[in-house]
Amino acid sequence: MRTAALAFAVVFVYYVAPLDRALDAGSWLRFALGLVLLGAVIPWQVRAILGSEAPWLRAVTTVGVGLPMLLVLFATAYTVIADNVPGAFTEPLNRTDALYFTLTVFSTVGFGDIAPRAEVARIVVMVQMVVGLVAVGLIAKVLFGAARMAAEHRD
Repeated sequence: MRTAALAFAVVFVYYVAPLDRALDAGSWLRFALGLVLLGAVIPWQVRAILGSEAPWLRAVTTVGVGLPMLLVLFATAYTVIADNVPGAFTEPLNRTDALYFTLTVFSTVGFGDIAPRAEVARIVVMVQMVVGLVAVGLIAKVLFGAARMAAEHRD
């Protein structure tokens, strides 16, 4: 329940946060910082999982909160790009459209109803593809591997 509430809070903040800003060096710095911070959380969470009384719960919580944070970070980038670069996507994006697009890229469904047209949008989509693959690998191998090791150590 706590994990769902935290995930909901992440999405809620995305919808209420002011995103009407210019696409400038500060925007890219905030985006890069967000990626770095999310990546930096992984080793900290692995240590927390290894020392946890409930390692599987801790791993699920990490994924259940970390994944929405990652998706919202990219949705925010797409929203700012769409607001600042005319024709960046095949259609204008509001926050829901940007989140939807982020999910279709992450899940590799790619319906094709929304596609990046501007170079900047395509670059961010490529970054999301790579980060998504790395995130899935980290989740599968590192986080759940740490949970398995901690659970075996407890038994």
